[in-house]
This record gives sequence, structure tokens and C-alpha cells, in this order.
Amino acid sequence: MSVPMKKHLTETITVGQECFYIPRKTAKAVLVLLKSTIGTDDQTILSDESETIHKLDAKYTRAGSCLQGARIKEGLSQVDFAAKLGISQSNLSKMEHGKRPIGKAMAKRIAKILKVDYRILL
Repeated sequence: MSVPMKKHLTETITVGQECFYIPRKTAKAVLVLLKSTIGTDDQTILSDESETIHKLDAKYTRAGSCLQGARIKEGLSQVDFAAKLGISQSNLSKMEHGKRPIGKAMAKRIAKILKVDYRILL
């Protein structure tokens, strides 16, 4: 007897000729990070299912999305990254979800570890 497999919900992001399938819950963060690094040209395209992005827009702030996207880009989990920053994982999660302000001093610490401009986190 076969067991139905759980299908993971993904978004498709196209950059130039490359197509990437990423989890919907991280799609907004990745898209914001891509747009901030490659500019505002039309080479970054989101799939037709952009209603997910609108839902994520309401859930995350721009700074939180950038933080999450940069963290994912570096391949760090929340727990690992929080340990590097010397804060709790719950505080990092609150920053990513826009429930806690990042602040200039923290943004500079984060930017140094993630190798991004601290101003995108403010």
C-alpha cells in the first residue's frame, strides 16, 4: 500500500536564465535579498502564485525579510546565528518577524557577520 507524500509548498524565482524553487515561507526574504543585491531590474521574476508573497509581506517587515534572507544566504540556522550574535534564538526570530526592532548597533553587528550593508536592516 502506498503512502501519500506531503508536498512542500514552493515558490519559483527566476534570476536570468536560472529557475529556483524555494519554500514559500522563505520566498519573500530571498526575493528582497536578491532585489537588494542585483538592483531593481526585471531579471528577478516571481511565479504566478504571488498571493503568497502578499501574505508574507504582511507577516514580515522589510528589515526582517532582509535579515532572514541574508541569514539563509549564509547557510545559518536561527540558533547558530543567534549564538554568533550572543542573543537568544527567540529574540532573533522576533527581529525577523518585525516584532522587535533591530536597532543601529545590532544592525552593524549583524551586517558584519552576514557581510551585508547594515542600512538594509534598518
